[in-house]
Order: sequence, then C-alpha cells, then structure tokens
Amino acid sequence: MSATDSHEHESPIKTPQQLIVVIVLSFVVPIIGIILIAQLVLGGMHGASDSSSAQEALAQRIKPVAEVSISEGGGAASGPRTGDQIVKAACAACHATGAANAPKIGDNAAWGKLIGRGLNDLLASAIKGKGAMPAKGGVADITDFELARAIVTMANQSGGSLKEPAAPKASK
Repeated sequence: MSATDSHEHESPIKTPQQLIVVIVLSFVVPIIGIILIAQLVLGGMHGASDSSSAQEALAQRIKPVAEVSISEGGGAASGPRTGDQIVKAACAACHATGAANAPKIGDNAAWGKLIGRGLNDLLASAIKGKGAMPAKGGVADITDFELARAIVTMANQSGGSLKEPAAPKASK
C-alpha cells in the first residue's frame, strides 16, 4: 500500500474539537435560517397591515369575482333579450372556449350533428341541462324563447341555417 492510498480514505475531520464544531454548526445554521425566514415572512405581513393603502390593496385582491345585485322590476319592460345578448352574457363562457366538452361556436362539424336533431330537441336539452351544462345554461331568469334565440344564434354562427323562433304572444 502506497502513501497516496492511505490519504485517500482520511476524513477532513481530524480532531474531536473539529467534530464537535461540525455537529453544533449542523444544528445552529438551519435554525438560524428558519428564524430569518420566519421574520421575513411575518415582518412583511405585519408591516402591510399597518398602512391603509396596503389594506385597500389586499381588499381589492381578495374581492369576489362577481356580485349579486337585486333591484326593482323594470328589466322585463325592455323586451326579450336577443340571441347575441344571451350568448355573450352566458353561453360564450363555455361555447367560445369548448370548456367541459361544449361544442365551440364556429365548429361546423360538432354543431352539424346537433343541428340535425332540430331546434326543439336542442331547446329541450338546454332547458333540462346536458353534461356539465346546468339547466337553462345556468341563467335563472331566461325564458324559453330567449334560450331558443341563443341556440339559433350559436348554431347559425357554426354553419347552421335555423330559423329565428317566433316571439311568444303576449298574454293580457
């Protein structure tokens, strides 16, 4: 065995004092790191709660996505909504992107299969809901006439030639 072989297997720690220093540092360094990180996180959060502009910024970031507004009647006086209005307000969320396997507006192949079933069948499916789509597309105040207009609008934008449904007769 040569002199170089015996040096290859030696430890960098040669004395008991060096071993004690390494053991102490292996505990102290991570603890100091954890304390510094905790102070950074807690100090940043504590400082933000002191200023009113920071509180306003926080409130803005966590505000709800939508708000519900209840008002007096009068919306119905303007008449039924158009198919475009309904599509933009409710249907486009899924039918513009194809979310939840909804047929995309403009996808002639997907809509061609549906259009072949006829408007009445499509309307019945939309009223009851189908797959991930809730009943009436999730629009609680939509009339069957408005829903039919929205279906015709989407189908016709996707290669169909469905006729606009006749407006319901006003009851007195």
